[in-house]
Amino acid sequence: MKQLRRTSLVIEAGQGSSLYWQDLWRYRELFYFLAWRDVVVRYKQTLVGIAWVLIRPLITMVAFTIVFGKLAGLESKSPGIPYPILVFAGMLPWQLFSDSLSRVSTSLVSNSHVVSKVYFPRLIVPVSAILVSFVDFLVSNILLLALMAWYSFAPSWRVLTLPFFVLLTCLTALALGLWLAALNVKYRDFSHLTPLILQFGVYISPVGFSSSIVPDRWRLLYSLNPLVGIIDGFRWAVLGRGTQVHWLGFTLSVGLVIVLLATGLWYFRKTERTFADVI
Repeated sequence: MKQLRRTSLVIEAGQGSSLYWQDLWRYRELFYFLAWRDVVVRYKQTLVGIAWVLIRPLITMVAFTIVFGKLAGLESKSPGIPYPILVFAGMLPWQLFSDSLSRVSTSLVSNSHVVSKVYFPRLIVPVSAILVSFVDFLVSNILLLALMAWYSFAPSWRVLTLPFFVLLTCLTALALGLWLAALNVKYRDFSHLTPLILQFGVYISPVGFSSSIVPDRWRLLYSLNPLVGIIDGFRWAVLGRGTQVHWLGFTLSVGLVIVLLATGLWYFRKTERTFADVI
């Protein structure tokens, strides 16, 4: 009788860039599972369910409208757009960014039981974490549509460009989140850095006001914050009339996102093979 030759399949991380990106496609079902699991957990064990996604931005919009619009007197400088709509249209991309960044930065530690036991492209974990925030973003758009209907405000053809700005928002959160996620595996105190970034960022980003109030001589420097170009672009796409994009600053913002994403992927891939040992 012929002896059956036993073969072993060794799955090993970091075999090469081409194999790694192929593995991302091979393990796509794991991406679907992780994303769906997080969505179910997000909405299943809540008292009022999906209403929380609408309550939080609604309260924030009211607070920003009072503080920036009424008390700071910025409503008079609004470009002919009802101030609540202006604020909410700026808050939607910020909320998508902040929620995605929070989830991505802690995604590896939160899934340590999976990361430490079996090989798969670890990039799947932070990317899948963005999907929950994207679902929240889609739900929150219901409130924006309600506001626009209340004020009889109709979007223009520019709304067709909205997917580009939404994608850019997700890529920005992923770019910065990859750095924080990889660093958080080895240095857990980096988990405290994300709330500080978001707490400070919401005030230096044009969420509660229009970036048109920034003097022209400071616009390029102000655009070093990538969220400036994203929020301006989002408003330009949704609100149309009266909104402007500082295209030179926007180009700078996009360039910064590309650099952050490229370096974030590089550092993530560089440290990925040690995640299972350190986490």
